[in-house]
Formats: sequence, C-alpha cells, structure tokens
Amino acid sequence: MRKLLLGSIAALGILAGPMMTTAAPMGGEMIVTYKDDVSTLDPAIGYDWQNWSMIKSLFDGLMDYKPGTTELVPDLAESFEISDDGLVYTFRLRKGVKFHNGREMTADDVKYSLDRVVNPRTKSPGAGFFWSIEGYDEASTGKADGLAGVKVLDPFTVQITLSNPDATFLHVMALNFAHVVPREEVEKWGADFGTHPVGTGAFRMAEWTRGQRVVFERNPDYYQEGIPRLDRIVFEVGQEPIVALLRLERGEIDIAGDGIPPAKFLEVMANPDLKKQVVEGDQLHTGYVALNVRMKPFDDRRVRKAVAMAINKDRIVRIINGRASPANQPLPPLMPGYDPDYQGQPYDPDAARALLVEAGLADGFETQLYTANTDPQPRIAQAIQQDLANVGIKAEIISLAQSNVIAAGGEEDQAPMIWSGGMAWIADFPDPSNFYGPILGCAGAVPGGWNWSWYCNEELDRRAQAADAMADPAQAGARIDEWRSIFTAIQDDVPWVPIFNEKRFTIRSGRLDGPEGIFVDPVHIPVHYDQVYIKEGR
Repeated sequence: MRKLLLGSIAALGILAGPMMTTAAPMGGEMIVTYKDDVSTLDPAIGYDWQNWSMIKSLFDGLMDYKPGTTELVPDLAESFEISDDGLVYTFRLRKGVKFHNGREMTADDVKYSLDRVVNPRTKSPGAGFFWSIEGYDEASTGKADGLAGVKVLDPFTVQITLSNPDATFLHVMALNFAHVVPREEVEKWGADFGTHPVGTGAFRMAEWTRGQRVVFERNPDYYQEGIPRLDRIVFEVGQEPIVALLRLERGEIDIAGDGIPPAKFLEVMANPDLKKQVVEGDQLHTGYVALNVRMKPFDDRRVRKAVAMAINKDRIVRIINGRASPANQPLPPLMPGYDPDYQGQPYDPDAARALLVEAGLADGFETQLYTANTDPQPRIAQAIQQDLANVGIKAEIISLAQSNVIAAGGEEDQAPMIWSGGMAWIADFPDPSNFYGPILGCAGAVPGGWNWSWYCNEELDRRAQAADAMADPAQAGARIDEWRSIFTAIQDDVPWVPIFNEKRFTIRSGRLDGPEGIFVDPVHIPVHYDQVYIKEGR
C-alpha cells in the first residue's frame, strides 16, 4: 500500500489533515432568499445549484475541498492509502463523528451510502460517477445488492477497490452523491428522507415549511471545532429576485440567493454602497455554441471554423454587462489543464468568409440556432445570428423552454446549432475529465446525452481513458499536461465555439464576512455557508 504523505498529497492538489479554521465571531442568524422552493435535501438525489451548498452544510463525505478553493482535503476520512496499482483505496475514518440523531458514524454507513446511490431504486442522477468501483455494473442494474468493491474492514476502516485506475476517484468521493447517510433514518422516512435529512454536517434541519422557508440550526456535535460560525440559517423561498434585492438594501435579508437580477446589475454596480457588498469570482463554467458535426454542413471542419471566426465574443460579453470573460477553449481558466497560451480561433469575419468559399459555400447557407427562451439567452442568440449573417450564414433562432432545448440536443439530427446559455456546463468537480466525457466524449454522443455536438473522436477517447488511468500522484503533472493537449486537439477540430466563462456575483449584507472565496465558492455553489459569520458589533 502507498500511504499518501504530504509530498504526494501536494502533487495531487490534496491538503493533509482536516480543514483549518481561524478565529471569528460566533453566533447569530442569516437570512437567504430564493424564488423557488427547495426540491430535495437528499444528497443522493439533489443535483441543482440551489440545493448543492445546502446539502453540503447538512452532510459530509470522505473528502471535501478547502473552503473557497478546488484543493481536496480529507473530511470524514482521517487518512487514506492507495495501492501501488492505483486500484485499492483504504480510508481510515475519524472516530467520534456523530449523525444529527446522536449515533456515531462508522464504516458500515459509508458502505450503505455508496451502495444506496448506485441502487437503481434510488434513481440517483449521480450514480454514473461511481462507474470505476468494482461491481458497479451489477449494482447499478439491480443484479447485486451492493458494490462488491466496497468493503468494511473494521468499524472505522473502509476499503474501496476499483475495476480500473481512476485519477478522478477522490474528487468523486467529495461529491454530494458520496455523502454519508444513516440507514435507519433513510428507512424511517423512505422517499421523504429528502425533506427530513439527517447527516453529520455542520448544520442540522430545524424546520421545513413547504413554499415558505427552510431553517438550519448549528450542529453542537460537529467534529470541526469552531464550525459553523452561525447559530441559524433561514432560507426564505417564494421571493422574486428584484424584491429580494430591495429587501437586502433595507437590511432585511443577508444573501439574495438568486443573484443580482440582470436588469438591475448596472444599477447595483453604479451604487458605491451596494457595489461594496458584491463579491465577484470565477467559476468552473463555459458557455458555448455546439455545432452538430453529424449534420451538414457542420460535418466540414472548415465550416465549423468559419462559424467560430464569425462570432464577436467581446460584444456578447457586453450584452451581459461584462459578467464574463471571452473564452477560446472548452476549459475555464480555473480548471487544471487550461492553456493560457492557446489562442483558438480569433474573431475574423473576412477569414470566415474565405473558409466558406473554400468549403464550396460562397453564397452561405441556412441553418437553425436553438436557445433557451429566458433572458438574456434570446438576446445573445440574436447577437450570434447577426454575426453569422455578416458572413452569409442565415440562422433561424429556435427559442424554447430549457428542457426542450436539452431534449433537442439529445437527438442526433434535430439541432444543428445550440447556444448553451442557461444550460452551459459547470463542472461537477475540478478536474478536466469532467469537461470531456459527458459533453465532448463518445460516451456523451448518445440519444439523450449532453454531447450536443455529437462529436466522437475515438483516438482522443483512448487518450482520455489513458489520462484518467494515471492515478499515481507522481503522474499528476503529466496527466494534466495530457489533458491540456487533448483539449487543444478538440478545439482545433471545432465541435464547439466557446463563447465566454461566466463569473459569479454574490450580493450579501454588509454585516456578513468570511474567509476569502466562500461567497463565490467554486464547489460549494453558490456559498460555503459553514464558513460565513456576522461581523462583531453588527
């Protein structure tokens, strides 16, 4: 077995030991507003930006991230070891960690939770993340009661054996889907566990009144000393974003959970007092135009490149009031593997017209551009439409509900072009492989999949699989270099036109504070609630 010591951990981007906290004021209540009600707080089921950080405050997993960063840290695992062949992970659990019902968490709970998330009866949208664990195929199809690769060695040691080396595995163990739940509470509540959640997290459920509010209170038994900082969080639902902004200005609430309404963004940023309360940060996001490489004329790389060179990305960023940075590659700047030296296809309408002539389309062609019908997506689509018309491409805009656009992208011959705004990819975890498999790899180019370009490069697929098999910490740098090369090759093939990397803006009351990055936490989306505190004297 290879025990991960500090040097090896640093190579993986993993910090040793539990997350450290600094002294800060304790106590008080915070009010957060949302327009929509919370769907569920079951970690095996919840998969939207609203409940993501709420779930992370109620539950813990074997791994997590340093607050405000993408650096992995052990969480419920006190330490872990990886076998020399990269297939066996042995996790030593912290002792004395208690569920909210008072029972101590053990290795049996870890196994139960992983078995549960892949069980088809659970209907977890995250089951596929656990594909590399031995016995996944049998467990996920109901042919086995659990994952053969997950074994309890003693009450505080769990061993997980993979069928293939997987360099992303520790990231998967930090996903909400891998958070640990108590069997007795799941069996007690059944399908209603999502409204009666019981975990080991910093907060515990105090109240849930459908359509009105959800209340969390401090977990007095939380294993991390000094966390959480607050006594209570009240999530008020049914609040229109503009009303929430007005209430925040009056000091009635602390965080407008739905963000700054687009129509109010410039007004807020022009107000010195409000601007001081806005926190800006990058996120693992790329908005793009998918070009269906299986539909003519987008089966011709020259045509795809012409589209890429016809679109003025700077103008599109101005449409959304500068709340993004122009993109030239699929990976966002925050993601390991991003290539700061890559230039991509520049905005050059003359070169775009020349490429269309070369492709035998001197007179241009007609096509369709699908987009979600909520602001600002139609306005962005219109800007793209105008740019394409400038080089002779006549694109009809098909504006639909988001779910219908997603459905169209999942059909091989329906949507020639899709503007992904509102549905653009935000990484599930900070590893470049998550920007490949679901949206650019062959596995995603299937009916109902998220690879809307229907791009499948089998050679790149083989390279991607080999990169993710580089699980040895000593190979971490070489693995990221390989992913960087893979994404350069993809963008040179132009199945996408990356448009922008959207930034996140959180507006909060002046009485709140916390460590750097927690109000725009890249993985505890949107806010790392455990770390927030109320300033002294407020």
